[in-house]
Parts: sequence; structure tokens; C-alpha cells
Amino acid sequence: MDLLLDTHVWIWAHESPDRLGEKTKARLMSSANRRIISSVSTLEIARLVTMDQYRIPCPLNTWIDNSARDLLLTFFDLDHASAREAYALQGDFHADPADRMLVATARVHNLTLLTADERILAYPHARHFDARL
Repeated sequence: MDLLLDTHVWIWAHESPDRLGEKTKARLMSSANRRIISSVSTLEIARLVTMDQYRIPCPLNTWIDNSARDLLLTFFDLDHASAREAYALQGDFHADPADRMLVATARVHNLTLLTADERILAYPHARHFDARL
């Protein structure tokens, strides 16, 4: 299974895995599953660190490199198909552009989005899994 990690799930997986549910930990540890990070999540973390809203124990590039190594991550660049889909999502979805891009990327590329975001979990038009489980 291809798992797209929401930004907070990426942080939790690397910094505080105890926040993740047992089923999520099993999925993340399974070699059968690919762990994917969207560049939109890198952007979100960079913004949080720059604005001093989130502190990491080392420079951002080092944190990302360590995380990629420890979690065996695959990085996924933003693409035009997902960008178009982000504002063409079916039904009712909130306005946060990062969440829209993550959901759109999951939809366009047939990924399962790991998230604890209630607004995303309530959206019926994308495959997702509650990271608290």
C-alpha cells in the first residue's frame, strides 16, 4: 500500500510515535507499504520552523534527511494534475490549500492518506486512514 503521510503524521512518526495508533505504526513499519511525503508537507514544516511555531532539534535539512533515513521515506513533488484537482475536489471541502493538495495528491495518485485531521477524515471522496488507530 502507498501511504501519504499528512504533515502532522510525519512529525509524529519521527518525533513522537507514541501519538500514533497501533494499526498505523504497523502500517508504517511494514516493508509492504511505501511511506510518501508530499513536498507540501516539507513546505508546511519549513514555515512552522521559520515562524518559530515548531521547534526541531537540528537544522531543517538535517531533520528531513534523518527522518527520510529513519522512516524510509519517499518524497513526492507537487504535480500539475494534483494542483488542478486541489480546487476541483468533489463535494464540500475546507479552504486550507495544504490539506487540499494532500487530498488531491492522494486522489490523483491512488494513495491512502494517513491523517488525524477530522476534516479530512470526514471527506468521503478520498482514501484515508485515521492515524490515531
